[in-house]
Amino acid sequence: MAGKKNQSLDGRQVFGALLRALREFNDVTPGQAALIVGYSESMLEKIERGERNASPEFIDELEKLLGLTGVLAPTATRLREQRHPDWFGEYADREGEAVSLWCYDALTIKGLVQTRSYARAVLSAYSPMLDDDEVERHVQARMDRQELLARKPAVNFSQVILEIVLRQPIGGPLVMREQLERLLEVSAMRNASVQVMPMSYTSHAGFDGPFTLLETPDRDWVAYVEGQHIGHVVDDRTHVSAFQTRYGMIRSQALNPEESRKLIEEMIREL
Repeated sequence: MAGKKNQSLDGRQVFGALLRALREFNDVTPGQAALIVGYSESMLEKIERGERNASPEFIDELEKLLGLTGVLAPTATRLREQRHPDWFGEYADREGEAVSLWCYDALTIKGLVQTRSYARAVLSAYSPMLDDDEVERHVQARMDRQELLARKPAVNFSQVILEIVLRQPIGGPLVMREQLERLLEVSAMRNASVQVMPMSYTSHAGFDGPFTLLETPDRDWVAYVEGQHIGHVVDDRTHVSAFQTRYGMIRSQALNPEESRKLIEEMIREL
């Protein structure tokens, strides 16, 4: 696994060096490129150093800027780290550096706190079907991401989960029991909070679906929305502010952490 990871990192560095060489050959400054593609200059520099994945939208805009349509995209596809889907790569990079991570789960439990068995059950249900090697690769990638919760300094983690998500026996009763016990472990961490949004509520602020809010090391906030094999990182401050307001309301409407813990313990006894 370690060899594959290093090889993937080298690939990103190769792509970044190619990107920088083409930009400089066309006399485009980092500031000009960042302004046109909608990224910060510091983000562009990280991509050129091979520290971040380039999103398909970024590559498309840069190809237009440099007049090189179809040149960068094939290279990025070949060199991109394949432990995560292409559309998830940018978020995965940012998640790994996050200072704070707040998420609302309304479909499945977030991959960051999934057990291996739960993750395998979710990934095995994908359509079109993933082959066994793909499933195991993505399962391991999810397990590796969980280092974020135990690292030092600790990430500030907050999670609100719709109750119906916890009552759907994904993978069967034994898998779900293990997953609920994992949530209790996370809720006991000093840097984490787990809350449940009850099914009995007739209205709450989470009807628009799941999302994640992430605070970067630079103390900027971004939002992430995902669905149907599409993921989108939202940098626009106005939109991010709306997500923050919504999450604050969701969190205030959910059961508090102690009440949530008691409900999860009750679910475990029922299995």
